[in-house]
Amino acid sequence: MAKKSIKARRPSRAPKKKNKSNVARPFTPEAKLKRSIRAHFKALGFTKAQDGTLVLPGFGKEIVRKLHASQRAERLDHSAAFLKRTSSKALLHFANGAEIDPAKIQLRLIRVETKSAEADLFRFATLTWSVPVSAGFGRRLRYLVWDEGHDKLVGLIALGDPVFNLSVRDNLIKWTAADRAKRLVGVLDAYVLGAVPPYNMLLGGKAVACLLRSQEVFKDFKRSYGNSAGIISGEKKRTQLLAVTTTSSMGRSSVYNRLRLGDQLYMDPVGYTVGWGHFHITDQLFEEIRKYLRTRRDRYASNHQYGDGPNWRLRAIRQALRLLDINQSVLKHGIQREVFLCPFGPNALEILASGKGKLDVSTLKTVREISDLARDRWIVPRAIRKPEFRAWKREGILELIEGVVLAPIKLKKAS
Repeated sequence: MAKKSIKARRPSRAPKKKNKSNVARPFTPEAKLKRSIRAHFKALGFTKAQDGTLVLPGFGKEIVRKLHASQRAERLDHSAAFLKRTSSKALLHFANGAEIDPAKIQLRLIRVETKSAEADLFRFATLTWSVPVSAGFGRRLRYLVWDEGHDKLVGLIALGDPVFNLSVRDNLIKWTAADRAKRLVGVLDAYVLGAVPPYNMLLGGKAVACLLRSQEVFKDFKRSYGNSAGIISGEKKRTQLLAVTTTSSMGRSSVYNRLRLGDQLYMDPVGYTVGWGHFHITDQLFEEIRKYLRTRRDRYASNHQYGDGPNWRLRAIRQALRLLDINQSVLKHGIQREVFLCPFGPNALEILASGKGKLDVSTLKTVREISDLARDRWIVPRAIRKPEFRAWKREGILELIEGVVLAPIKLKKAS
């Protein structure tokens, strides 16, 4: 019988089961956030020391600007629609150097109210700052510094609630923790303070800083907050403005140092910050941190009412770092800023220290008086020595806004 051809058959193979251990898992929220934080610090140029602290990529003002660049780019991106809407009109309030007669400069303060034309101009002008400007916290007094002689914007002042923990201030006043909680209500912080071109070329920044210590600012504080409740304590307090602090964003300041008109010292350096903070955490990264805290149902995800204090953002970041097991030393960015104090009377520090006494306001001058002194002391002599300010064109304001970031927003230039 003929043999039947048998075709060799390979045994059928069942499909292999995937080894679950070899399947890549999606990043956990913790892993994603850790990677974002490390990538962000690396992009800024930080390296890490053995103890977990960050090491600056260098020193000087350019490094400070670089570290703020991503945060500033975010602010500019968020302000794109605002800039397109307001740039042409706002630009007309800035001066050309050639139209300024330094001898005719006369300064006054215009109080800025929320949702006003002045508020738009204030916001527009802050976008020329190389370090992003915060919105302030709690009590606020904001001003446009105006040149009545030429009807142009000179600079900006914004006062808000001060940082609760500031060792150089507290050591100078000799405050205990209890003293500070009771008496910090008599202090504000100048979180925006400076002049815009071309007035900054005429030492206008010094004149603007001196206006902090004016009768008008003192009276505005009394009218607005003289009977208000303390942010920290919640207690009703009859208070007066005893002192203003400010911090140089670029380390040491030549503008504020030993600021004096006649025999009156307007501002005095009291030391440096220790280089801790969260300015190098961008808004985008902070939102990732908040999302992570929400997954953990952590109270710091949204705990930012006024009664929680001005350091909520810092506390939220610290909480996330703790949960992620990241050394909190990454908040030591190393940028030490010079701190200045402007007392409103010769006995202001004694009252802050003891909580007793009546402020001597006899040395407070009006804005007009300060303007006249500053014009003769700084502005006119500077104009004679450095006449280059006359070449400034106000269209340079747009370039100043655009030029600090890598991806400039194109704005329609005013004629």
